[in-house]
Amino acid sequence: MKKILTAVFSLFFSALIFAQEAFNPLQFVTFKNNLSFTIGEDGQSYTSERKLTPFSISKFETTYGLWYQIRIKAEKMGYVFANKGMAGSNGKVGVKPTDDNINQPVCMINWYDAIVWCNALSEIKGKKPCYEFQGKILRDSSDTARCDLAECKWQNNGYRLPSESEWEFASRKTRNGLQKGNYASGQTSDELDENDYAWSFMNSDLTHTVGTTGTLFTPDTIPLPGSGNSNGAGLFDMSGNVMEFCWDWFDEYTNFTGNYGPSSGFQRVCRGGSYSEYTPFLYCADRYSYDPNEAYDYTGFRLVYTAE
Repeated sequence: MKKILTAVFSLFFSALIFAQEAFNPLQFVTFKNNLSFTIGEDGQSYTSERKLTPFSISKFETTYGLWYQIRIKAEKMGYVFANKGMAGSNGKVGVKPTDDNINQPVCMINWYDAIVWCNALSEIKGKKPCYEFQGKILRDSSDTARCDLAECKWQNNGYRLPSESEWEFASRKTRNGLQKGNYASGQTSDELDENDYAWSFMNSDLTHTVGTTGTLFTPDTIPLPGSGNSNGAGLFDMSGNVMEFCWDWFDEYTNFTGNYGPSSGFQRVCRGGSYSEYTPFLYCADRYSYDPNEAYDYTGFRLVYTAE
């Protein structure tokens, strides 16, 4: 009997690991209709009207497994990354992912690393990169002067960071409209517990496998990506786990240029809060700003591309 139980548990964990490895982190939700909304609503002193163009956004935060795979290929193509990245808050910088952490969110990268990696992923996938300086594709995140002056070619079909407006719209989207900005993404009423939708400092002291908020599991199991609670649009971890880079320079909404933020600044926008006590504000309308050189074990990013 003991041998049978051992075999059953062995098969279970083998299947679980296979599911982890087979997980596709490049899954997207597309928004095409009714893209007008008020950014900062129910959470900020200043608000502003936005009308977005169609876009697709990743269901999951960028995993370390995907980051590592693309970084290794990109470096062979001549790309340079100032930071090698880490698998969640308990990983080691730059090392090959394991079965345990392949679907942890990538962290310990800065904003420059993120936009250059987006360009690398775009080239590898046969898409047209979005980030350029003086007409040349950015391939070196250590060249911060060029990255600071980068242009985003919004019309290109490559992968990129979300604009701040795109991020907030996606975080608040429900089946029937938009949720309030002063709730965690997916928490649409006071009756729902924000801890069921976000890994925050109140329910965690580290990162988790992407998309597992609300999953019941023991410390001995590896929860499956996407087994937790999503927001109303089917997006996971828009609040909590790791904070997410946006494209925009930080400024008051009234100083935006169109839908894409100011044309220059000193700090870049981050959204969503994280598990860390240093970023406790995780509601849809909450904003953070950081120097684009900064890299932490509670900061990552999510992919977007412009929909045709």
